[in-house]
This record gives sequence, C-alpha cells and structure tokens, in this order.
Amino acid sequence: MKATLYVFPGSHAAMIGRLLLEHKGIAYKRVDLLPVVAKAATRALGFPNATVPALKIDGRRLQGTREISRELERIKPEPPLFPADPAARAAVEEAERFGDEELQPPFRQIPYWAYLKDLSPLRSYAEGAKIGIPIGIAMKTAWPIVKLASRFNDASDENVRRDLAGLPALLQKIDDLIAAGVLDGEQLNAADLQIAASVRLAMTFDDLRPAIEKRPAGKLAMRVVPDYPGKTPPVFPPAWLQQLRDSTVAA
Repeated sequence: MKATLYVFPGSHAAMIGRLLLEHKGIAYKRVDLLPVVAKAATRALGFPNATVPALKIDGRRLQGTREISRELERIKPEPPLFPADPAARAAVEEAERFGDEELQPPFRQIPYWAYLKDLSPLRSYAEGAKIGIPIGIAMKTAWPIVKLASRFNDASDENVRRDLAGLPALLQKIDDLIAAGVLDGEQLNAADLQIAASVRLAMTFDDLRPAIEKRPAGKLAMRVVPDYPGKTPPVFPPAWLQQLRDSTVAA
C-alpha cells in the first residue's frame, strides 16, 4: 500500500490526516506545503479541491478528514475507526461531523489572527516540516502568505472574538460526548482523532491552555496528541477571553 499525505505545518486538519493513517498502521510519505500555496499545489497534483489533508493512496486521491477516514476504514478495517454497532457508529459519525464542521473552522481563524499580531511563533509550528526551502528563509517570506491565509479564512477581529466567546460551549459539548461514552473510550475512534487534534492546537496558545487542559476535552487531546508542535504566547485582548475564563471558574 503506497500512501502520500499532503499537509501544511501547524494545520489541525493535516494532523487529523496523520492520526488516521497512524491509527491504521499505514506507512506514508509526508509532503509539506505552504498555506495558500497548497491551494494551487493540490490542484496541480490532480486533487479536485484546494484543501489539506490530501491523500494519495494506491492511485486514489482523497481530500478532507471524513472522506479519508471512511476510505481507510474500507481498505483496512482493522483496527477500526468506527464501532460495529449501528447506533454507536451513528453517534461517532455525528461527533466526527461536529468536529469537522463546527470545531475545525474557529481554529482556522484564531491562529492566523494571532500570527498577524506576532509572526515570531510561526516558526515553532514548522518543527519537523520539510517544505523544500530552509525554515529561516520561509519565515522571512511568511508575512504575505499569512496575510493572504488570514483573508481566505476570514480571520477578522469580529470573527475571532466570536470564536473565543463560543469556545466554552464547544468544549462543553466535547466533555458531554466523553461523559456519554462516544469519545475517549478504551479504543479510540475517528471522532476522537477528529476532535482531539483541534483541541490540542488550541492548547498551544498560552491564552487558551489554562481553560482547557484540566477539562475532559483537554485530557483527551493530550491522550491522542501528546506532542503538537508550536507555542503562541499571550496575544488576545483580555476582554475577548472573559467568557472562557468564566467557564473555567464555573467548571
């Protein structure tokens, strides 16, 4: 089985693609692309959409974490990503959808807003990446890419302030899914991987980690992704974090 996974450094969606392949024990070649540049590169490689993770496996081209999880389950059923019981599988699929459609988007906006304020942490998210040019040079030319990526992802003040205010509700939903046994069971499933990667990315932000790490959601993230490259020092206005801090006190 020959697999090549196209990603870009720091991406939580790309991390999910890696986790899915590793869960299945499928060896793969990792190809790092740059944000924005990845949009053109994936098209040039024959993928239908301009997104990562993009996986080429045995000649097939797959994009998006849910498409990848289902195809990997089909071609290599063990170890499973989904429960055999239909009701339990439906619950995992719904949790995976939540992770993809509701949890991933804020963490496309939040990092780019932060990098526009301070570009220096960006290098830490590229740890281990091989992008074809020295990391130092890439960092010196990163500003236009970050600016464009911020625009593509609508990383405005208004949107990011709303994202941060909505984070307590997202974390509570994850905690509830864990309490219900949908997540964080003895055997990790596709929804665990989908959700944990986004939470773990959030925990690389010094402003956010204290409100997450002691929650069930934070413990799941550390179980699934103990090492996530990157660290961003405090960057958000205190008023934007008030609801998150209040939720920590309430918990």
